[in-house]
Amino acid sequence: MSRIEPGVEITARKLATVPGALVPVPDPERLVHLQFRRFAGCPVCNLHLRSFVRRHAEITAAGVREVVLFHSPAAELRPHIADLPFDVVADPDKRQYTEFGVESGPRALLDPRAWGAVVWGTLRDLGPILRRRRPPPSRRQPNGRLGLPADFLIAPDGRVLASKYGQHADDQWSVDELLALVR
Repeated sequence: MSRIEPGVEITARKLATVPGALVPVPDPERLVHLQFRRFAGCPVCNLHLRSFVRRHAEITAAGVREVVLFHSPAAELRPHIADLPFDVVADPDKRQYTEFGVESGPRALLDPRAWGAVVWGTLRDLGPILRRRRPPPSRRQPNGRLGLPADFLIAPDGRVLASKYGQHADDQWSVDELLALVR
């Protein structure tokens, strides 16, 4: 798997969102923040995405379209993403993950820097799961639980302006980091 570095131009594509719409990457009218996350119901991913939900208006005002990929099937993602205001794409075959060089590995959860987010995300999700407002993550993840996050900022012409390959499960751009890159 080779990594995609800033300056590389990606091939235009249309990705099917979980609800069935097609989202262009790159988007000819605005920047795309392409996020690679782990699996449906991942507590670390949920914690991270909530920060993007809270500041979605600010992100949109900066001219950025959020596109989030998970390596879970669409049917498994649906109950977890109903309230997300951005495009979510299921990639259970990991085609996009492979093309963008996004990896998996034990360091996703073994790195102590991820442990706080694992604990906090699990505790945060426990209430809604116990009240049956949200299903728990599936016990069996076809693509495993050891995925690493990755972020790409893509210009309308397809050039990758910035990229980040996570070293552990909680190593991704914050909203502030994204907005600083956009400026």
